[in-house]
Amino acid sequence: MKMIIAVVQDKDSHRLLNELVENNFGTTKLASTGGFLKSGNTTFMIGTEDERVDQAIQIIKHNCQSRSQLVSPVSPMGGNAESYVPYPVEIQVGGATIFILPVENFLQF
Repeated sequence: MKMIIAVVQDKDSHRLLNELVENNFGTTKLASTGGFLKSGNTTFMIGTEDERVDQAIQIIKHNCQSRSQLVSPVSPMGGNAESYVPYPVEIQVGGATIFILPVENFLQF
């Protein structure tokens, strides 16, 4: 058995949850916050049999695409102003970060 931990952008979470449920994956959905953009993310904890891991990864990949976004940097407060960029910067957001962990024991009450 494996535990898949997938961190996805909030915009993708509803669609991903629906498809995971349709394919009979038990999942726990947690609200989380990204460190770089300090924006909302959703973390899914998905417990599944070893032989279904690839199917779960494909579902995540299909529903969580990266996209470009313009971000306005925050001016430094008392920091080094030399490295400050005063105009919006285009970055890649979205997609998914996935961790797959072995499950030693599973109990359900």
